Amino acid sequence: MPRQNDIHGESQRLEYRKVSPDDFDIISQMLNSKSVQKVWEYEFKSKDIKNWVDKCLKSYKCGQGIFIIQKKDDKTPIGQVSLDEDTINGKIYYEIGYILKEEYTKKGYATEAAKYMVQHAFRGLNLKEVIFEIKPDNISSIKVAKRLGAKETGSFIKIVSGKKMPHLIFTLKNTLHK
Repeated sequence: MPRQNDIHGESQRLEYRKVSPDDFDIISQMLNSKSVQKVWEYEFKSKDIKNWVDKCLKSYKCGQGIFIIQKKDDKTPIGQVSLDEDTINGKIYYEIGYILKEEYTKKGYATEAAKYMVQHAFRGLNLKEVIFEIKPDNISSIKVAKRLGAKETGSFIKIVSGKKMPHLIFTLKNTLHK
């Protein structure tokens, strides 16, 4: 069970906590939902999920990381949200990503979680900008990025499990940055 000091923060309906080794089943349910498999075009096996958990556990540095999203009222884990460094075509970016369990999509949770991470990136870390990497056919995620004010600024090919996948880059600038 996660400890209280693993809580990263909260928003209106959600809390964000660090991943623990005990979260294997939660992450397995999330990654193996039909909506996630459709976007990733991949079925996650046990070793993939273990690697994912290990990646999460190593991700916490300088306010960055991959966090479990849980409902504040009953602590139900509903997905993940992240702020992570990524290199695209030789340039370093700070990417916000999110994955929700199927039954929690289309309820505003992705927007709420992404907005929390944007505020953390801009107010807490004073980053100049963040990006969202989104497949062109992932209309729901494009809507989330646009809802937060991000603009499409480019594209690239991402290699996922050996497969070339086109991605769009949506950039959100920090208007508070000096």
